[in-house]
Amino acid sequence: MAHAVIVGGKRTPFGKLGGTFKNVDGVQLGASAIRGSMQQCKLASAEIDGIIMGMVLQAGNGQNPARQAAIRAGLDWSIQADTINKVCASGMRAITLAEQLIRAGDAEVMIAGGMESMSQTPFAARIARWGNKLGHAELTDLMIHDGLLCPFHDVLMAVHGNQAAAEYGISRTEQDEWALRSHARACSAMDAGLLAEEIEAFATLGSVMIDQDECPRRDTSARKLAMLQSIAGAYGTITAGNAPGVNDGAASLVLMSAEAAARKGCKPLARIAAHASIGTRAPHLAAAPALAIQKLLHKQSLSLKDIDLFEVNEAFAAVPLICGDILGWDDGKVNVAGGAIALGHPIGASGARIVLTLMHQLRRRGGGLGIAAICSGGAQGDAILIEVR
Repeated sequence: MAHAVIVGGKRTPFGKLGGTFKNVDGVQLGASAIRGSMQQCKLASAEIDGIIMGMVLQAGNGQNPARQAAIRAGLDWSIQADTINKVCASGMRAITLAEQLIRAGDAEVMIAGGMESMSQTPFAARIARWGNKLGHAELTDLMIHDGLLCPFHDVLMAVHGNQAAAEYGISRTEQDEWALRSHARACSAMDAGLLAEEIEAFATLGSVMIDQDECPRRDTSARKLAMLQSIAGAYGTITAGNAPGVNDGAASLVLMSAEAAARKGCKPLARIAAHASIGTRAPHLAAAPALAIQKLLHKQSLSLKDIDLFEVNEAFAAVPLICGDILGWDDGKVNVAGGAIALGHPIGASGARIVLTLMHQLRRRGGGLGIAAICSGGAQGDAILIEVR
């Protein structure tokens, strides 16, 4: 049975809501990431078996956004493409689906990842189709409704995160400290050029080349974070400061069978060793990455001490803190170049971004085993184990 290796990958810089990419749709961002990954690996269109891209906020983007991104990236019309939606885990699930196709022998070369323009997400007038005879018409914010709202409890995901933080005894101070650490690590990584290898520079309409993330804050402090109000109720501990922003961006990775990589002369950067997914109850969303990691470790007969680095999506600062409480890991191994609180969380792309970041951080340390994990709306968790030699 074939196993999949990662031979390349690129992402766009991540932009803030209404920022650099406010006039760039998610398909354009996805096309840039795909094109960058292909160029990095010197791949011709005919060598690619398929594209899988995650995208959550698809309204208004037209049919099959992954197909559009593939064609805009310069791929031949004969190359098929699939768009998937697993909320925040979309980009990671795209990667694991591609890995499964390769392992099954149904593909040899795949590009997988995710893309999102949260800035361009439309509002919906639900009653407009059948007319609004009298009174005011309500608009539904599809960014919130389709991306940030629990469909089972009709509350923002932050409410569930806040409840979980309270249950695990995670304080506001601890969450703010984690957020401060995320920004500090991201800024240090940027200054040292440690993120440049991931990023494919993007040319805006004004031909300005964007090659750095827009969201890390050098000016934040514990005092500033402590002044922010809760976004999860009057007595909540989750704020705009210890949660990620609303962001735009895309990421993609090139996966090949080991045999195809050897045949094409592509050096494997990492091997996908295994992956696991779980579901839990909606209020327990923040614990989902830890549960997925536990399942993955059990599946591979590994323990925490076998893992050199972790990338856990910072849906809220409470997520890695709760996961640490459950797993008992060494915080020094987690999100060593900052996380989503600082770098941004374009929801369809984040699952792919953390795999890409994990791979590069392992390579800088001379190799090892790493796990990337993410929670997603609907209370699911995904984790992937990669090995860098």
